[in-house]
Amino acid sequence: MSATTCDLSDKHGDAAGVLAPVFRDFGGRKRFTGHAVTVKCFEDNSRVKELLATPGHGKVLVVDGGGSLRCALLGDMIAKDAVANGWNGVIVYGCVRDTAILATLDIGIKALAAIPKRSTRRGEGSAHISIDLAGTQVSENDLICADEDGVIVLAAGASEV
Repeated sequence: MSATTCDLSDKHGDAAGVLAPVFRDFGGRKRFTGHAVTVKCFEDNSRVKELLATPGHGKVLVVDGGGSLRCALLGDMIAKDAVANGWNGVIVYGCVRDTAILATLDIGIKALAAIPKRSTRRGEGSAHISIDLAGTQVSENDLICADEDGVIVLAAGASEV
């Protein structure tokens, strides 16, 4: 990422979506960027697992987990698949687990919190749809830029710099 989220916010003004400052860093990368792949699921990480098992070069999985703090939607095994498949990052509006291992992986991971309980898999959830995440609309292929100061969302087709 060549520009910081602060620089992008200054450059794009109100055209840049800014996620509410509720996310913590859990991955080995603090700065990451990529085009959004979206998923909406609630306490069921089936779609998360499926998507991160596919090639993700240049992409960031953006997960609307409904803000649930009752179970994790991402853990070490799924995150390792994401790294192996070239994903740049994952943003979870919900929880993650296995944080000691997540911190060693070469991927950006932001989430609300950590919890040891895993989610159930019932095959529920929707992918590739527009979602509202932490007060900001995120659509498939929007440009996601994340660093220590937060997360910026630029409409699909926008230039990072």
